[in-house]
Amino acid sequence: MSNIDNQAENTGSGFAEDTSFELPPERKVVFYNDDFTTMEFVVDVLVSIFNKSHEEAEALMTAVHENGSSVVGVYTFDIAVSRANLTKQVARKNGFPLRVEVE
Repeated sequence: MSNIDNQAENTGSGFAEDTSFELPPERKVVFYNDDFTTMEFVVDVLVSIFNKSHEEAEALMTAVHENGSSVVGVYTFDIAVSRANLTKQVARKNGFPLRVEVE
């Protein structure tokens, strides 16, 4: 084997590569109760944007209504912000003041 071939086989940084990675931190999406947004609208948003089953969406809507607020999902930051913003856009388009926060 030539020196060139031998050198190509033995190249490297000499350091062990760290192949581990950290998962991004997760954020909570919180819905807040108000006197104007309909329960049906909240359920529809939870089903269509947050991919909840109808039963789970109704339970979350009830928790928001009875407790004043509820965590409706936990996602990575980018997904949480995207879903919260989309929810606000749809709510405003339909004339609802639904308050949604990412915590």
